[in-house]
Amino acid sequence: MKLNQIGDNPGARKNRMRIGRGIGSGMGKTGGRGGKGQTARSGVRIKGFEGGQMPLHRRLPKRGFRNTPFAVKLNETNLGKLQAAIDAGRIDAKAPIDVAAMVKGGLMGRAKGGVKLLGTGEIKAKVDLAVWRASKSAIEAVEKAGGTVKILAPSKEADDEPRGKNKRAAIAAAKGGDKGGKAKPAKADAAAAKPEGEA
Repeated sequence: MKLNQIGDNPGARKNRMRIGRGIGSGMGKTGGRGGKGQTARSGVRIKGFEGGQMPLHRRLPKRGFRNTPFAVKLNETNLGKLQAAIDAGRIDAKAPIDVAAMVKGGLMGRAKGGVKLLGTGEIKAKVDLAVWRASKSAIEAVEKAGGTVKILAPSKEADDEPRGKNKRAAIAAAKGGDKGGKAKPAKADAAAAKPEGEA
């Protein structure tokens, strides 16, 4: 074999697309740059801009509730990573393991709102874990190995009394009225109840 016989794999090198070489090429006329003016420049953000009138995303009403600002941001770690840290000596399996021990052992950078334990991998050590949440498979694997899992997140309990629209629907049902139903006219009932001789 000689140097001039060495070649790359077939299809590894492709010819550059030649732009601006006629409309038959598919990249003619403006050459992929669109129109003139503002839209032909880079760094322009006009998506949703409607020429100065109030754009659609601001005309529509805002409804509903988003839990984004109040959501608990959790770290996620698997049983396999936890077992690897224990085997490497970064985490002591005999002591209770919480988020601080996991951060110290290098499983995550910072504590955030807590840890969610997932069941990927295998746990061999007998450990006592205190985590914010844990998957069902992770809890079963830890308990099978002789350990325990303490869930720190508050349990979700169903409300004894309905709230919001459910409460209004319950009140309407208790009164015997259907929501949105048509009420019978009171005048017609009063006229029907009068004797024929009375005006």
